[in-house]
Amino acid sequence: MNKPLRRIAIFCGLLVLALLIRDNWIQYVQADTLRSDPKNRRVAIERYATPRGNIIVDGNPITGSAKTSGDSYNDFEYKRTYKDGAMWAPVTGYASQAFGATQLESIEDGILTGNDDRLFFRNTLDMITGESKQGGNVVTTLNAAAQKAAYEGLLKQGKGAVAAIDPETGAILALASTPSYDPSKFAGNSTSVDGKAWTALQKKNDPDEPMLNRALREVYPPGSTFKVVTAAAALEDGLYTSADQKTDSPLPYTLPDTTTELKNEGNIPCKDATLRVALQYSCNTVFGKVGADLGKEKMLAEAEKFGFNSEQFTPVRSSASVFPEKMDKPQTALSSIGQFETATTPLQMAMVASAVANNGTLMKPYMVDKLQAPGLDVIEQTEPEKMSEPLSSENAGILQSMMETVVKDGTGKNAQINEDGVTVGGKTGTAQHGVDNSENPYAWFISYAKLSDGSSPVAVAVVVEDESANRDDISGGGLAAPIAKSVMQAVINSNK
Repeated sequence: MNKPLRRIAIFCGLLVLALLIRDNWIQYVQADTLRSDPKNRRVAIERYATPRGNIIVDGNPITGSAKTSGDSYNDFEYKRTYKDGAMWAPVTGYASQAFGATQLESIEDGILTGNDDRLFFRNTLDMITGESKQGGNVVTTLNAAAQKAAYEGLLKQGKGAVAAIDPETGAILALASTPSYDPSKFAGNSTSVDGKAWTALQKKNDPDEPMLNRALREVYPPGSTFKVVTAAAALEDGLYTSADQKTDSPLPYTLPDTTTELKNEGNIPCKDATLRVALQYSCNTVFGKVGADLGKEKMLAEAEKFGFNSEQFTPVRSSASVFPEKMDKPQTALSSIGQFETATTPLQMAMVASAVANNGTLMKPYMVDKLQAPGLDVIEQTEPEKMSEPLSSENAGILQSMMETVVKDGTGKNAQINEDGVTVGGKTGTAQHGVDNSENPYAWFISYAKLSDGSSPVAVAVVVEDESANRDDISGGGLAAPIAKSVMQAVINSNK
């Protein structure tokens, strides 16, 4: 072969080699990137070519799929539908042809669309037999009656959130947030219908933020509900060893290194009060001094055992609750009564109540019980998992007796359940809101219910933001405790 032909042959060979390398690069290295590229409309067309699998509560679907219609849906055959969408939105999130997906709809999208790798064998069989590809199901831990009680209770108050947990497993039983939104309103891709509905829900157009999941993503000052954590720290550290041991609590109490007196709400018996009486009457002076006496390191360690300063994944992400890491002595005292920079999600405070109810053991919260293939075969099952042990069983028993006094004889009487064998423990809270507490405070209540056999089927946290209420009428016992009671009652009734 002469020299020019040899050069041409080598050049052509290099071109073929480059083409093969490029082809393999696209097919194997870039395949996932190209498949998930938002500009790749084929992916969206495939996603909505068949009905999605469903999200299941108590054996019943709370989602569905419907045939689309109209010129704007030419290449999307199905769209998502929701049953009681506004009530379940904090659990499901949304799946929209125009705006993507969030929460369970997004996290479990592979199962719901049938594209998960674990469904490969099933999809291969369907392809051979000519069956259409089907999506699997996401079976949740939610309790429909508890969710309804939480949502309807919040609707009467305006803004707020509820989180309820099974203390013995960590299974989430209710997750409600108001105001809410109906994901069905923008499940399609119509500019005139879905686009307008989406735009109206955005924060700039609706300052109430109906799309904010307040149960998982909003952090509030917890107010006096945090005193449960401070009491746990006092018992665990051995600062006090009994609910009925008198504390070293002067009245008035001046914050360390300052001339500022820490005030109580009204004329209540807080001087040298026992931990039981201090929790019953919600004495700021007692728990502020307890926090200062323990110091920031011990208070921080106990708060973090309950889950503070860490994000939670249920599998939906929950914002990290905050107990400050940098504080001086007076700030430590204020943080220990749920003020200063202490801030928490409702889920976190439900975790606090659940750990106390579960004899000191905190279970990891989760809301997906199992994932099912289209034929209902179980692909993945969630097993309860211990997260930490904030209290010994002995100290948890002491704290339970204190919280039960709050409901029986203290500020939490509105949470009492008058059934044989049912005991309720709780703690109220009224948290400052706005600069110098200029806005209506947040009303909190955390609680648990115990049955005659000693088991605890439910722990609850409720926060209410009632901007229209008379300021003097706002209290955790008045606004939040009745909602907690209805949620606990719903769980107890459904277990009968």
